[in-house]
Amino acid sequence: MSFSSFFRDRLPAVGIYAAIIFLTVIFLNATRCGLTAIVITILLYIMGGTIILIWDYFRRFFFYKRLLSAIEELEQKYLISEMLPDAGFADGEVFSDVLNEACRSMYENVAVHKRNSSDFREFIELWVHEIKLPVSALSLMSHNGGDKASEYKHQIKRIDDYIETVLFYARSENAEKDYIIKDVTLSKAFGTVAMKNISLLQNRGVSIVTEGLDVSVMTDSKWLEYILGQFISNSLKYFLPDCEPEIKVYAVDFDDKTELHFRDNGCGISQSDLPYIFEKSFTGSNGREGSKSTGMGLYIVHSLCRRLGHSITAESVQGEFTEFIITFGRNNFNKPL
Repeated sequence: MSFSSFFRDRLPAVGIYAAIIFLTVIFLNATRCGLTAIVITILLYIMGGTIILIWDYFRRFFFYKRLLSAIEELEQKYLISEMLPDAGFADGEVFSDVLNEACRSMYENVAVHKRNSSDFREFIELWVHEIKLPVSALSLMSHNGGDKASEYKHQIKRIDDYIETVLFYARSENAEKDYIIKDVTLSKAFGTVAMKNISLLQNRGVSIVTEGLDVSVMTDSKWLEYILGQFISNSLKYFLPDCEPEIKVYAVDFDDKTELHFRDNGCGISQSDLPYIFEKSFTGSNGREGSKSTGMGLYIVHSLCRRLGHSITAESVQGEFTEFIITFGRNNFNKPL
């Protein structure tokens, strides 16, 4: 910072100071002070103002010089807040506080992105491990031969589900770029998902019961179909071997909302696990016992519902049933006229 730029910045203050000197001279002259007293007063004013101006300049000059020197020596410039010298003047302290707060916010933001990146890498590694299992199974079956068409379909469906989970997880971080909100009929959305899983449902002998699905909600059909597909996938994993598997899907329509209920009569979720099933990588006792779960499916479902503006809850009694409830809001724009 040059003195000329500093002085130009202070010109209004210097002008006011000069006007005060001029008024002081007029006052002293009006009170019949002698010429010597007037001159001495003027000189004292000028000398005092000059000293204050020079002193203010040099304390700012040395502060900014140390600041520029510190940032030039740093390889990671964003660490400058850790190297700030003591300003010694009020607006310099404000500048330091603002810079410290900005850097702190940046550190927190970077930390969040690092955690997200780390979580994503861990999930990809887990997914790669999981995808090797059905691929290996397909490889063995191709060598052994035999009439295993249904098993081939099952293993290929598992591969497709794992790949879809990765894609939806990657997209869910920027879901707002990949969805279109429009009227979606629940019967059509669930019918599409059921047809995709028809072979697995038939092989397992699952009966499907639907009620009241002829209602429309405002959502994205692709994301909703993925959510319903995750529900079916979870149900198929956790049906009890000695029960007659059943999935019941029904909708309850209210004035201000629509609830979609997805219920199966599988092994259920323990009450200790139920509050955590939507957390990232949480597998619970069911997932650990059978090593069937990555703990990501319901996390992605919860994330998508939140981004779409829906709410999701779960109810369960271990050994009896599990029920997921998606609530679709309604406003004046999509009420029938």
